Amino acid sequence: MSPHRTASAHVVLLAGPSGSGKSSLAARAGLPVLRLDDFYKEGDDPTLPLVAGSSDIDWDSALSWDADAAVAAILELCRTGRTTVPVYSISTSSVVDTETLDIGRTQLFVAEGIFAADVVARCEELGVLADALCLRGRPSTTFRRRLLRDLREGRKSVAFLLRRGWRLMRAERGIVDRQTALGAYPCAKAEALGRIANAAAGGTRPRRTGTVTAAEATGTAAPAKTIGAPRATDPSPSVRRANSGR
Repeated sequence: MSPHRTASAHVVLLAGPSGSGKSSLAARAGLPVLRLDDFYKEGDDPTLPLVAGSSDIDWDSALSWDADAAVAAILELCRTGRTTVPVYSISTSSVVDTETLDIGRTQLFVAEGIFAADVVARCEELGVLADALCLRGRPSTTFRRRLLRDLREGRKSVAFLLRRGWRLMRAERGIVDRQTALGAYPCAKAEALGRIANAAAGGTRPRRTGTVTAAEATGTAAPAKTIGAPRATDPSPSVRRANSGR
């Protein structure tokens, strides 16, 4: 299949720090969702990176993720409306199954995950990008949300989750800056829903002009007034699968 073949559907890439609310916002958008965290490498992969000065695997490094497989799935969804995706268990760091994701005749879907910004340029080059967003807010709020979720789901040991949580809270501003530099638009949830609705309505991707203000960078700016997100027809079971991201 030619890499330049015209796509029939497009993708909104939804990035943001771990615990920023990507999965819940994607569910609220009313569109099919591709969960990019299912493309993590398995725990016995020798190429997995380690946290500097530690024996912990660095699951927050893009090197722990299979970007090529994720892009291939996005492209197949855009061209054919369906693809086979892995089902990844974060608690066991392994692929436990595969399933078919079918978006039917939907012209837009959301691909969400902490590394979504890493494939913005590739999706844009392939002509399948509708928009790219980076959720951002207060690091302390993100820390609490992430820790409660990870403890509830038993994702890793308590000691590991605490070490990771403190590290990510200190690094959160830099994470948002990095994802913004990769092409994702930084915004709060209300504005993100508005931009997804705009893309679903066939609008062009808004372009940021000027520089990011201090209020915008810290997530304290008042969100822009937005319209409600569109409601999709009843999605397939694979679209409805509950599997919150990192």
